Amino acid sequence: MPHTDLAQRDGLPDALRVLLEQYPREIWESHHNFDGLTRFWLERHLMFRRALAQWQDDTRAYIDKGRDPRQHGQMTARLGGFLINELHGHHHIEDAHYFPVLSASEERLAHGFELLDADHHALDRELADLTEAANTHLRSLQDRNADTKASAGAILSRLEGFETFLNRHLLDEEELVVPVILHHALKF
Repeated sequence: MPHTDLAQRDGLPDALRVLLEQYPREIWESHHNFDGLTRFWLERHLMFRRALAQWQDDTRAYIDKGRDPRQHGQMTARLGGFLINELHGHHHIEDAHYFPVLSASEERLAHGFELLDADHHALDRELADLTEAANTHLRSLQDRNADTKASAGAILSRLEGFETFLNRHLLDEEELVVPVILHHALKF
C-alpha cells in the first residue's frame, strides 16, 4: 500500500492519478480549459519554490561566503515572513474554497483532497518549526556572543527538510487539481 503521509510519500497513489493519465502535465497549458486562474495558481507555486530557494541561497552565502550579517538578517526576516505568511494564506484559500468545489466535481478523487488537506496540517507544523528556527537565528544575529554560523546551519537544515515536504506537496497538489479543472472546465 502506498504511503499517504506527506513525510513518507513519493507521489500520489495510483488511484488518485486517473485524471493525470488523461491530462498529463505536458498538455496543461495548451488545453482549452486551462485559464488565467489556473496559470496564476501554478505561478504561486513557482513563487513559493523560488522564495524558498532564495532563502536557502542567502543562508548558504552567509555560512560559506561571509554575507553581511545585517543584510542576511533582513533577508531572512523578509523572505521568511513572506514565504510563511503566503503559504498559510494560500492553504487556507485552498481548504476553504477550492478543494470543496474540486472534490464535489470529481467524487472519485475526494480522498485526494482529504490527503492535500492533511498535507496542509503537516505543513503547518513544519512552518511553525521553521518560524521558530528563523526567529532563533534572527535573535542570534543580534547577540554578539552567539554562534551565528551554528544557528544559520540549523535554519538551513530546517529549510532543506521543508523543501522536500513542500515540493512533494506542491507536485501532488498540481497533479490532482489541474487535471480536475481541465476535465470539468471549472471556473472559480
